Amino acid sequence: MNRLRLSGVVLIGLLAAGIGVHAEVFEQVLVKVNGEIFTKIDLEERQVQALRQNGQQGDTNDTQLRQKLEEVTPQLLVNVIDEMLMVQRGRELGYRMGDDQFKSVLESIKKDNKIETDEQFQAALKQENMTLADLRRNLERTMIVQRVQQNEVLGKIAVADEEARQYYDAHLSEFTKPQSITLREVFVNVPTDGKTVSVGLDEEAKEKAERIRARVLAGESFEKLASDMSDAPSRANAGLIGPLSLNDLSPDVRKLIAAMKVGDVTEVLRGNKGYQLLKLESMTAAETLPFQDAREDISNRVFTDKRKQEFDKYLQRLRSEAIIEWKNTEIRKAYELGVEQINRAPAPAPSS
Repeated sequence: MNRLRLSGVVLIGLLAAGIGVHAEVFEQVLVKVNGEIFTKIDLEERQVQALRQNGQQGDTNDTQLRQKLEEVTPQLLVNVIDEMLMVQRGRELGYRMGDDQFKSVLESIKKDNKIETDEQFQAALKQENMTLADLRRNLERTMIVQRVQQNEVLGKIAVADEEARQYYDAHLSEFTKPQSITLREVFVNVPTDGKTVSVGLDEEAKEKAERIRARVLAGESFEKLASDMSDAPSRANAGLIGPLSLNDLSPDVRKLIAAMKVGDVTEVLRGNKGYQLLKLESMTAAETLPFQDAREDISNRVFTDKRKQEFDKYLQRLRSEAIIEWKNTEIRKAYELGVEQINRAPAPAPSS
């Protein structure tokens, strides 16, 4: 951490040199948010944290460091302002971390990190260049942000039955398990040197496949013939293939299967490397999950979409109501770029 702190000292200098921020106008206070200040030292610490999280440390030259700073700083500034606004809102609502709660969190941290003594804990704090007061302040801010998110946004989001039904009808294919089949095969390989195919060997393989088919039609076990005479790896499972989704099969094979009943055996088929017999072992019909069984999954998906929309609207309201005083033009431009980037970002994919 000490090495990271030393690296962080040069970040502001690199910003001044590489991102158009002139040192003579780079003030101590970068922005005031409802009177609360955010300084260049605060920015430096956040940048170091961001670089650590992205694995950007160690042997990084000045050019690479400038590039990484240009990448992370815009959204970092947006996150900083939004966090300040949510913490301020949380404090207005009376949220705070009490002593008992702080002690409980400390015990969890010690347990998770296998820290058994106060001396070990103090050494860990020192390694992170952090005091106990710093840790408490950070934990409290995190707790306040989480409570604001839950109580001001997430706890107010509901998915009505009508809304869920509309989603279900519009995404019915996602709740439908396609028709599937299980096959058995016997494969007869045509020997080749990789360049040419002997007509004689090809005819010999085809005749062998035809004889096997005749024996199947005469009543012999397809499974036993597959185990004894097939050249395919599936012979170890008596020729078993599947289950397979019909959607995963080629159009020609789907057409072939459509005309078969369970137990039917195909004609001898020519493949790329030899001749093949297929037996339709089983077939399951397409199955659509009933709405009530899909309801919880639908709620999660719709909730994910609404969460981003509602949270974005909430943050926009906090920003619009705040008094934000910028003390550095270039930092303000970076913040505005970050807002644009976030607004352009697609919503996270709903979890299935």
